Amino acid sequence: MSEEIVKEILVEGVDARELYGAQNAYLEQMRELCPRIKIVARGDKIKALGARSDVAAFERRMNALVDYYIKYGHISSEVVSQAFSSSLAELSSEPPAIDKDVIVYGNNGAIIRARTVNQQRLVKLAERCDLLFAVGPAGSGKTYTAIALAVRALKEREVRRIILTRPAVEAGEKLGFLPGDLKEKLDPYLQPLYDALNDMIPAAKLQKYIEEGTVQIAPLAYMRGRTLDNAFVILDEAQNTTLSQIKMFLTRMGRNAKFIVTGDVTQIDLPRRSDSGLTKAMDTLRGIDDIGIVEFDKRDIVRHKLVKYIVDAFERRAELENGLRNKEVKETECD
Repeated sequence: MSEEIVKEILVEGVDARELYGAQNAYLEQMRELCPRIKIVARGDKIKALGARSDVAAFERRMNALVDYYIKYGHISSEVVSQAFSSSLAELSSEPPAIDKDVIVYGNNGAIIRARTVNQQRLVKLAERCDLLFAVGPAGSGKTYTAIALAVRALKEREVRRIILTRPAVEAGEKLGFLPGDLKEKLDPYLQPLYDALNDMIPAAKLQKYIEEGTVQIAPLAYMRGRTLDNAFVILDEAQNTTLSQIKMFLTRMGRNAKFIVTGDVTQIDLPRRSDSGLTKAMDTLRGIDDIGIVEFDKRDIVRHKLVKYIVDAFERRAELENGLRNKEVKETECD
């Protein structure tokens, strides 16, 4: 008769409430599938009592279930059944793809996919390019797609950390008048990045990642002097960087690093639009191997349908104003 043991299993990196299911439904399912083991769960610790061989098998399957959750971001009754009644090889294989454009599985089984031609192009280029530029209008999904790629790389252990940064230009000189410490002052300007991460990583896990430094969100000025190894790094709102700032950022790239630079050249907040270094950097680096450039347009806008019309209207206004300015210049030259 096999010796009975008690084994404590620590389930790290997951939200225990999602792992156990609503009203412990998945935990009860595990007990039904493993009738020879007594299972007691307390937070992120599971105690398994039973024969040594049965407990060892349970631990392997539980670890495989946790790995699945970390990789795909969701668990279902079918997944639990597969984990505890099928071969581990079946569980570790890719789940049936809903379509070829799935980037990563977000919270509660949500599917984050490349929805437009240029989003798909960005995903494809990310497979072979270590530096990517993604520029285009608001709402085209360039930053969201980039963050999804970063989360996928972290889940698949291709990198050790995600670093998201953007210039805090909008704050300007008013930053000192805002309440709180520096992080509290800057967080409102970084909120869009938090919003995207919250769609893809469970809240408790994201908080832990931030505390550990696995996920870092910081203003661009904090990048100076650093070497970013084993990281997926995204510079957002890059149209608000000068050429020297964007050069500083790009030269932070270390070993096993992937950089994506996103921006919208129609939304420059610098005192002089000509100071923006984004288009200058793209023109300088265009054509270099392993550097990809994706230019999004209004056809990629995935927000409310009115956003496309708003972008169209402002583009027409800008063209009209540019035409009037050019006309005035010519008349002045003639005089």
